Amino acid sequence: MTEAAQIGGTQPAVGGPVAGADRLVSLDFIRGIAVLGILFANIVAFGHPMLAYAWPGAFPAPPGPADKALWLVQYLLIDGKMRGLFTLLFGAGMALFVDHALARGASAWLQLRRLAWLMLFGVIHFFLLFWGDILFIYAFSGMVALPMVRMQASVLLAVGIVWYLVGGLFFALMFVGAVQLERSAELAPQAYETLQADWRERERDAAAELAAFRKGNYAEEVAFTWRARSHVLSQSPTFALIETVPLMLIGMALYRFGMFSGGLDPGAMRRWGWAGVIAGIALTLPLGLWAVRAGFPPYLTEFVFNAAPQIPRLPMVIGLAALLALWAPRAATGRLGGRVVAAGRMALSNYIGTSIVMMLVFRHWAGGLFGELARPALLVVVALGWLTMLAWSRPWLARFRYGPLEWAWRCLTYGRFFPLRR
Repeated sequence: MTEAAQIGGTQPAVGGPVAGADRLVSLDFIRGIAVLGILFANIVAFGHPMLAYAWPGAFPAPPGPADKALWLVQYLLIDGKMRGLFTLLFGAGMALFVDHALARGASAWLQLRRLAWLMLFGVIHFFLLFWGDILFIYAFSGMVALPMVRMQASVLLAVGIVWYLVGGLFFALMFVGAVQLERSAELAPQAYETLQADWRERERDAAAELAAFRKGNYAEEVAFTWRARSHVLSQSPTFALIETVPLMLIGMALYRFGMFSGGLDPGAMRRWGWAGVIAGIALTLPLGLWAVRAGFPPYLTEFVFNAAPQIPRLPMVIGLAALLALWAPRAATGRLGGRVVAAGRMALSNYIGTSIVMMLVFRHWAGGLFGELARPALLVVVALGWLTMLAWSRPWLARFRYGPLEWAWRCLTYGRFFPLRR
């Protein structure tokens, strides 16, 4: 019996949440990998002003050889890939939730209420804990994708891929002009100076963020986020339409094709999975090396980090999902794999819980490390965060039916109290 089945609960009443025995261990396992990986991806934004997330020049010291090597490894294997995996799984989870809701006599629009509560969680997380939140974007994207959830798998896949490619091309074109101008300043010196002035303003903004999180108390940090970062929420729908919604549609399609339930040929999944991963790395590596060898010029680095890998990232994300889905049933029976499954079952609690822990590590009034650590030292914090998630998730689920935030989300979604203790 798999770890997920061993941790499972009882069969719910009509309209109730998915029981443990109905869960797909592959979804929980991959979700566990993704929530661990998202900490790796977000660690720079937890420990430094958000500008450093995409531009190493915002670190307190110029990047040395170790920093550059670690940036390149993270760029190739982590950045965007873990978010992509998480988004695929969110789409698959939406389809699974709707299927079970309909089978038990509930409406598919129960998912809409579920998403509305998730959006509220995201807003709270954004302002009180970490303004790099993704829950708001997921909730908005889920509302856009929900009317399409019952489409045929082939249609979902085609629409999702075309939508993603068009969005990726649009996203890349948004950056091209600035990169060309940065590399050819003599062609338009006045426009180049305007470009430089814009970047200096962004550096001043990062300095204000650094001051807020290194000197202020918690109330002052929240006030700074409200005053200086609220506009990020209003920009979320644009990013959602470029990346998040189409990836959710692809995740729905892969779920309906049976990728996560053993419905596809394992040999074909293995071949296509490795092909996707290798192709993604091969297409992305030259971009990363371009930024490293150029010395991380601001607009080029932003283009390389955010926009250029958008399209080549897709085969890698799907390939990782395929390979992890194949590995999941066997891995979940092991001690470490069982802990990863448990972390995935508590992904919401672990995601927000990580923000709480990182706040205590980095903020001025707690650990005081904000803006202090180089990239190698940040990885030590990542490792400790992983150990924490893996250490607490399984013992919690041995005593309780759900993670604490998963339980609250279920109660709010269904409008009734579910027992938490086993």
